[in-house]
Amino acid sequence: MVAAASRLASGDYTIEERRTLTATVTRPDGTTETGWALNEATLERANRLRTLEVAVAVDSRPLSSFGCDGLVISTATGSTAHAFSAGGPVIWPDVDALLMVPLAAHALFARPLVVGPDSVFTVEVVRSSEATGQVVLDGARAIDMEPGSRLEVRRGSEIVRLARMSDAPFTERLVQKFNLPTNGWRGERGQITPIGREIGNPGHHGAQALHDVVPPFRATPEER
Repeated sequence: MVAAASRLASGDYTIEERRTLTATVTRPDGTTETGWALNEATLERANRLRTLEVAVAVDSRPLSSFGCDGLVISTATGSTAHAFSAGGPVIWPDVDALLMVPLAAHALFARPLVVGPDSVFTVEVVRSSEATGQVVLDGARAIDMEPGSRLEVRRGSEIVRLARMSDAPFTERLVQKFNLPTNGWRGERGQITPIGREIGNPGHHGAQALHDVVPPFRATPEER
């Protein structure tokens, strides 16, 4: 901790900018509540014994309606969090996009959707819904949604700047985070950047860590 603080104080780090999203809930009485999130806005059912009935639109065009446990709308940063556990795709952090993943939807067409940075997801909790909803922002802040309420999620104006002390690319960080197997890859692996390496201090242990996670390809006797 002390070493990390010293490096931050001396400027020994790189800056990585991440996009956010803005979520606005409009209730039937016309009142609104807005919040922002770095990872995701999750619409959950407040009553666990009832199904949440929603209608979804993209850019004010109705797309589908279905019953579900909820849905996740995330940024590229959040695509490896709640959205990933719900079956959504991984989006590289430099891709400016929004992702929507339904949760246990009762519908044939309930697949993850990826839209561009200027698109807007709109989700209505229909008035006939047996359950009320709750929008949770990054798992920390909540906004209530009663039946008849509308949620709009768009790219946020806030930019989060992360101080990164490792220069490993996202692909290598992904391999380490999910312990992905890479045996059998026969192509070039590119320049090795140890995942555990700190900037300005490559070190032998960092190189060995990457070697363990992404071992070099060695042909078997049959393949030679």
